[in-house]
Amino acid sequence: MSSTFARPFLSIVVPAYNEEERLIASLETIASYLHATGIDAEILVIDDGSKDNTAALAAKALAGRNGRVIRNGENRGKGYSLRHGVLEARGRFVLMTDADLSTPMDEHAKLAGVIRDRDLDVVIGSRALPHSDVQVRQGWLRQTMGRSFNTFIRAATGLPFRDTQCGFKLMDRERVKPLIEKMVVNRFAFDVELLFLCARFGLSVAEVPVTWRNAAGSKVSIVGDPLNMMVDVLRVRWRFRRGLYNPETGAAGAS
Repeated sequence: MSSTFARPFLSIVVPAYNEEERLIASLETIASYLHATGIDAEILVIDDGSKDNTAALAAKALAGRNGRVIRNGENRGKGYSLRHGVLEARGRFVLMTDADLSTPMDEHAKLAGVIRDRDLDVVIGSRALPHSDVQVRQGWLRQTMGRSFNTFIRAATGLPFRDTQCGFKLMDRERVKPLIEKMVVNRFAFDVELLFLCARFGLSVAEVPVTWRNAAGSKVSIVGDPLNMMVDVLRVRWRFRRGLYNPETGAAGAS
């Protein structure tokens, strides 16, 4: 892939769907963090078929910086966007972060220290550990939905994590890429699919408490998305039992 920039150490992947009102401020915050820390990084905004000016504004904000806007072409879902971003990324490490920066960018240093010092494959931010600092909470209904979904996940997959859905995750790209290439979940159960495959294929994962502030405008619908997420989790388990995630099985997406 041609670029005017050398291969970076870190790729920051930001999925975005109709985020014109807050994305630019978030990109400035990310850029300021990178400047202050001196981290060699690229910023990838994955535009998921936005109907507003998200893509154009992001391209303007990234002009002259080591950053790109990557378009899905149509609305495919957050999971698809994150997969797309990891596969397009060039950095040794990939940081996934939500467009609203609910987890502040400086929490990256905490995750980076853990992944380096313990030589891990993936480190995930968590809002549910004893030392997590949730400064602005979600509404009661969303909190209840989140706790219920986590209980379901733990029962259905055996994963030990208290919070799979926090959007702040750091990973060693080369170690995780073979799993990303086999993943199929396009929407919000992407995180569960990733962590389930990490556990099954022997990748090391740590859950780390982070600061988190709820921001209005969540794209997760409390009406239809919880059921769709549970169906996707069961689908992941079924695909694994069928051997469809194994390297020797063909391309991802086979039924």
